[in-house]
Amino acid sequence: MSAVDLSSPDPTQQAQAALMQEMARVYLDEQRRQRRWRTFWRLVWLGVALSFMWAAWKSVPATHTPVTPHTALVEVRGEIGAETAASADNLMTALRSAFEDAGAQAVVLRINSPGGSPVQAGLVNDEVRRLKALHKKKVYAVCEEMCASAAYYIAVSADQVYVDKASIVGSIGVLMDGFGFVGTMEKFGVERRLLTAGTNKAMLDPFSPLNPQHEAYAHAMLDQIHQQFIAVVRQGRGKALKEAPETFSGLFWNGEQAIKLGLADHLGSLDQIARDVVKAEDIVDYTEKENLAERLAKRFGAAIGGGAVQAMRSVVSVR
Repeated sequence: MSAVDLSSPDPTQQAQAALMQEMARVYLDEQRRQRRWRTFWRLVWLGVALSFMWAAWKSVPATHTPVTPHTALVEVRGEIGAETAASADNLMTALRSAFEDAGAQAVVLRINSPGGSPVQAGLVNDEVRRLKALHKKKVYAVCEEMCASAAYYIAVSADQVYVDKASIVGSIGVLMDGFGFVGTMEKFGVERRLLTAGTNKAMLDPFSPLNPQHEAYAHAMLDQIHQQFIAVVRQGRGKALKEAPETFSGLFWNGEQAIKLGLADHLGSLDQIARDVVKAEDIVDYTEKENLAERLAKRFGAAIGGGAVQAMRSVVSVR
């Protein structure tokens, strides 16, 4: 009977041991890689969070101390509407800050806008006139490329209106636009099924034939708003306005023509007014601006970004 050699290992056991060692090594390497990636992404998100916090902190408007005399600037740029940068809420907040600062010698509205909502413009016009009476400060409107329709509605709240010779000024009118798809639906055999409670609930429905009574009602409403616009222009421009048949027709003019028609007073720029009219060359911008954190959140469209912005807003606003 031969003796078993216990000193020489079994080749199968050796292979199994080597395989286990290799699996353990691969597992540990994978764990290390995962830890490194987790650490990397944590650092990335920490950097993003710090960037948001820094942007939110930078976006908090500095308190304007009434130390040195200056010209207060409020920008009216782009479409005037409830959800735009040139909303009544944004503009009125900026205007109140500008008027309340004792260092502000006068307020300049720098306007570059094609117009927009007459409601939003009316709110701003009323607030400018209220603040002028309350604080006894002059307001100057500076029209750049375009000051039309609702933008001009705001401009006439100023004591004087300055333009460039090539500025587009005017468009004192009101419009309501839309489309009619009745013929297209008939062409493709599409049937409109509309149920309403109220005889005028479907007024100006684009998929139904135009109702003469509804059209007349809409024209009457537009005429009323137009008359409100005209009254505001007459009130703001006063005796300087040289009315002509086309003044309130919706036409617009360049800056030189606008001065001749009394829609504007002088040619001029922001720097010129601050230096020569207000006599305070330093210009402080009070315009409400969207902060970097909000822009980044909107650009990436991330819900987590929006939540972070809201959370930081609440932290920053607590004083």
